[in-house]
Amino acid sequence: MKIRIKNNGLRYRLTRSEVEAFARDGFFKEKVQIGDDELTYILQRTAEAELSASFKNNIITMLVPPNMADEWTGTDQVGFERKTDELHLLVEKDFTCLDEVDEDQSDNYPNPLANNYEQRN
Repeated sequence: MKIRIKNNGLRYRLTRSEVEAFARDGFFKEKVQIGDDELTYILQRTAEAELSASFKNNIITMLVPPNMADEWTGTDQVGFERKTDELHLLVEKDFTCLDEVDEDQSDNYPNPLANNYEQRN
């Protein structure tokens, strides 16, 4: 799972196997070690009605309502989001990049723009 934090925006991108694990378990977690500390980021299914996020004890938790979780994991839906005055939350399926990158993308979703990109180049 990738995390992107920019201004007041928080975005998670998940590969196919990560989406499958979230669909099965209702929970997916990653962490990054930064010096002597670590940042943990979690995607978690919740009974709450709206997408929300919290940050406590170096843990970012994005809480996903059941209807959003089911539709996203069970269909071709790319992602879902919620914008408030304070925060923009976004969760997406991770597509393969159109440009060359130095990372394993074998578990990413096929990019729907790949055919258009190849025809132009």
